Parts: sequence; structure tokens; C-alpha cells
Amino acid sequence: MNVVIRKIGNSEGVIIPKEVLDRLGLKAGDELELVTNNGGMQMQPVEADFSRQIEHANRFMDKYKIALKKLAE
Repeated sequence: MNVVIRKIGNSEGVIIPKEVLDRLGLKAGDELELVTNNGGMQMQPVEADFSRQIEHANRFMDKYKIALKKLAE
């Protein structure tokens, strides 16, 4: 399947066809990991558990930003 790299704002992007998204169970807002290898690239869904853990860690760090900063001194 061929796709075209398109200008999107100040970046470029690829539109993933709906039938591919449906087949993989993906939707807008889902995260993909992009890996380059041997002159090519591969995208795969980021594990939901890991994303949830990162989201939780970010909320924790925001909540305790001052305490973490003092501990780092």
C-alpha cells in the first residue's frame, strides 16, 4: 500500500487509511512508536499499560513538583 507524505502545518505526515486503522483497532489519539531500521521504518501501537503508567507518573510529578525539586537539591 502506498501513501504520500503531506505537509501538515510546519511538519510532514502520512495519512493512515481507515481500513488499516480499523484492521489494527486504532483510532485518532492512539500513540504509535516509530522505529527506523535498515533504511526503513516501522510503526506499532504503544502498549496501553505503559502509556497509562507514564500518564500517571506525569500527574504525580506535577502534583509533587515542589517536593521533588527540594529532594533533588
